[in-house]
Amino acid sequence: MTGMARGREPALQGRAELLRDADRRAAWMLMIDGVPQSHVDLEDPGYLDFEYVRRIGHVIDAAAPAGQPLRVLHLGAGALTLARYVAATRPGSPQLAVEVDAALVDLIRLRLPLDAKVRVRVGDARTELERLAAARFDVVIADVFAGGQTPARLTSAEFWAAARRVLRGTGVVAANVADGAPLAHARAQVATARTAFPHACLIADAAVLRGRRFGNLVLAASPGPLPVEALTRRAAGDPMPGRVRHGHDLERFTAGARPVTDATATPSPAAPPGAFVS
Repeated sequence: MTGMARGREPALQGRAELLRDADRRAAWMLMIDGVPQSHVDLEDPGYLDFEYVRRIGHVIDAAAPAGQPLRVLHLGAGALTLARYVAATRPGSPQLAVEVDAALVDLIRLRLPLDAKVRVRVGDARTELERLAAARFDVVIADVFAGGQTPARLTSAEFWAAARRVLRGTGVVAANVADGAPLAHARAQVATARTAFPHACLIADAAVLRGRRFGNLVLAASPGPLPVEALTRRAAGDPMPGRVRHGHDLERFTAGARPVTDATATPSPAAPPGAFVS
């Protein structure tokens, strides 16, 4: 993002503000504790600014034929960037977003209204996930951060089992995983996801996958085979080209990693000072 013009919103609980994007007349950046959290363009909801969000968008695009409605669960609502994207690219998709911060939900409803049918439930992501009916969603998106880290209870085998329970058929879970060298957390997350899902892949910038810089990796997991060829094409054609690790390549990446449970899970690593994770 370049040329951000500050159009400050009174901070919510001292943590949140909206910044206007000077390069896109109807676009805004949501900042949480001074860190970019979401970007939305009210006139072009199909535009995804953050690199990792585009990669999750690729997973959504490849989950079903173009335009086909999908039932989507968003764990972590933020500014509803991906809910807007789904509404724009797959009209009529029933969506539910879970966000723990009620004040943030009110701010987004007031300042960045969404002209689409998206239900927002205020609550803890793991708790609400476990309350949902089985086989309800085609796509589950997990993008929850607290203090710049994914809470431990959203990284465990129990969490992935709960996500599997709410999926329909061969649906897909896409999780935002932040990590840096030696990528121990990302490796453990792949191993943990595979306790519930036989098929998985990682999508990220090559430098992140090689542990050369801290960044976001998108972990996609499914009960059925993933569309890795389509994901590979989309990742390669992105403005920030990425790679897809799957099959034997993913096995080598994960070698030696052990799944984590509620009893052993820890939050994701915090970004090092000065690192911009998006």
